[in-house]
Amino acid sequence: MKGSIGIGTLIVFIAMVLVAAVAASVLIQTSSYLQQKAMLTGRTTTEEVSTGLKVVAVYGAIDQIKNAIIKLAIVIEPNAGSAPLDLKATKLMLSNSTVQAELRYDEDCYNNSIEYRDIFDDNYNVWPLSGDPTKLSCAANATITSFGIIVLQDSDGSVRRDSPIINRGDRVALTVNTSGLFNGIGPRTHVTGFVRPEFGAPGVIDFVTPVLYTETRMQLQ
Repeated sequence: MKGSIGIGTLIVFIAMVLVAAVAASVLIQTSSYLQQKAMLTGRTTTEEVSTGLKVVAVYGAIDQIKNAIIKLAIVIEPNAGSAPLDLKATKLMLSNSTVQAELRYDEDCYNNSIEYRDIFDDNYNVWPLSGDPTKLSCAANATITSFGIIVLQDSDGSVRRDSPIINRGDRVALTVNTSGLFNGIGPRTHVTGFVRPEFGAPGVIDFVTPVLYTETRMQLQ
């Protein structure tokens, strides 16, 4: 009688151990799955939050006869931790408080062979211009609502003419011909805008031109 009770207790005990083992296995698998999902969600969220463009500086070239800025070079780079961004899908928004313009990249206005010389050198052939065909233009179809690209830093060669992908460590200048866009930017003008990527945070442009242009080249932001 006692042996029968002992065997029954042992069977119940073994069954409980098996159930506990199965339950533990399920819990371990579930926790492992949830951990992986949490890590993936965390990486995705971090990437979404950090992805975007940063405006490093804005430089202007001044025509002292017109007393106006006729060219802008907007230097940008990706945010720290940003996913790669396609500049072909990026919009450049600019306003001089009177005109609001939306510009897109024209791949004919591209140069990746910059040397240590004036960024506004016309030999770079990156300045869109419509109107007078005798004046410099990077392409016949490069209108006043186009912007060009000068590659300043690109160790992995990702910023290509037909597919300008900006990623970690890259830096480029977006070129705008403000002579055609705004008929030049005069003194005491508040200029605002965004470099808005396909996704992620936009780079902010915000500066006021000085009262007097005393130089032919100047940093505006």
